[in-house]
Amino acid sequence: MRLLGDFHDACVREIHVATGHHVHESLAMTVNWKATVHMLIQRQCRPLSAVELRFEEVVGLRFSPPLPDCEDIIHNAAFFVQDGIFYWADACAWTPESADESTWVSARKVYWRDASEWMGASLLPEQG
Repeated sequence: MRLLGDFHDACVREIHVATGHHVHESLAMTVNWKATVHMLIQRQCRPLSAVELRFEEVVGLRFSPPLPDCEDIIHNAAFFVQDGIFYWADACAWTPESADESTWVSARKVYWRDASEWMGASLLPEQG
């Protein structure tokens, strides 16, 4: 969080969700409950002007789109572990018990990487 300035002056650029479910060409279905979320966050600061967060074994996700004519700038994010679950939210006062309009994700595993080359309006490269 220190390295990323608590995500101050940042925005969620993209959220990609991949479930483990899929239908084969034979129309048989495979069910796998281990969803993955990729989140691209861009910030008005260097170094690390963008970061990709990868959440595996997702427990929960809530996306709150900005209201019309409102900006959706992160001032300080929450990022913590509680009972073996990682939580990230776009508001520093957010908790799992919160009933507010925050965007948040919770998962059993989380990874991050520098994505500073992904600045701008372009979308993330295709996930493989």
